[in-house]
Amino acid sequence: MHRITVIGGGFAGLAAAITAAESGAHVTVYEAHHTLGGRARTAEGPYRTNEGPHALYNGGPHWSWLKQRGLIGPLAQLPPLEAARLRLRHHGVLRRTPPFGMLKLLRRGLPQAPVDVDFLTWATDIAGEEGARAAAHYSAVALFHHDPGSLSAAFVQERLRRATKLPPEAHYPRGGWGSVIGRMADHAWNLGVRMETLSRVDTLPTDAPVVVATSLDAARRLLKDDSLTWTSGRTALIDLAVRTRRGDAFAVSDLDRTGWIERFTAQDRTLAPAGESLIQGQIPLGPDESKAAGTARAEELLDLAFEGWRDRVTWRREALANGRTGAVDLPGTSWRDRPAIDRGNGVYLAGDQVAAPGVLSEVSFNSALTAVSLALGQKTLDLKHA
Repeated sequence: MHRITVIGGGFAGLAAAITAAESGAHVTVYEAHHTLGGRARTAEGPYRTNEGPHALYNGGPHWSWLKQRGLIGPLAQLPPLEAARLRLRHHGVLRRTPPFGMLKLLRRGLPQAPVDVDFLTWATDIAGEEGARAAAHYSAVALFHHDPGSLSAAFVQERLRRATKLPPEAHYPRGGWGSVIGRMADHAWNLGVRMETLSRVDTLPTDAPVVVATSLDAARRLLKDDSLTWTSGRTALIDLAVRTRRGDAFAVSDLDRTGWIERFTAQDRTLAPAGESLIQGQIPLGPDESKAAGTARAEELLDLAFEGWRDRVTWRREALANGRTGAVDLPGTSWRDRPAIDRGNGVYLAGDQVAAPGVLSEVSFNSALTAVSLALGQKTLDLKHA
């Protein structure tokens, strides 16, 4: 019987633990926090917020994996009337439809964008500069980056396609992402996985393979490996509860810069007390922008889409996410160039900034399954086509 140690009890760590246990391994998970989940935690209390806007995309491999095990649970359905309340800020005003140039980048049959050219350059040749910038800024909903146009065209095109697909790929587990984490933890427990919370690991065990399923920063410190770096976003997060008002927008995308505001109770009333709406937003920040500047930009969007919101606020919270929103690929790089999963000597990485394909949490999932396959000496996944 194999034994495997997993460090980190977030989405990647639990996916790795379940996969290893299903293969017959004895698994122990160590989580430094008092609860499992990592960035997929949902806050307890009257306002059930995620750490920034979260959605579960059904086009990725983790969807079928979770569904086969009954771990997705009930989904919050977005009423058609609410879906029609998506608004786009363009030239300082709210619109219902994107600019025509942006639509050119959403049509089927476009050639695959190149890896070694930035998105703005590639997209401008197709849609003109205005359409290219609008499309780049819209893609920030899945990038959390202040300048998506400067990133690899292939990287941004894939996320733009996924974020604008109809019918939408994005789904919302009822009760927040924490409900999925709870089901994953219960499933792992039933498989015999031992889970130790409030257990910070400072020295790697040497008697069994280890899957390090932490943030890349934490992995770099733990493994004492300065090569474990990759570009990520820096984002101001704002959470609000306001008294409900008919006519509020469902979501607002800033096409003039970057930013996304979403009323999560439009699809899931369980996230806030009756009569209140829960709004979460993310405003990507440039290197020299402060959290206060990001909050001010969020308030501009709120002023446009949520009339009288300042007088309706019942609860508010702000935060800064620095390097905690997944990998972004610069021109000339792809997921294959990120830090390798296999670190040698029985140590493997899993998380959203390592060498695995996918969008957002899909990277964590793909890397977790690959890490376990390598640790158990099994045939690894064909990530080239994942």
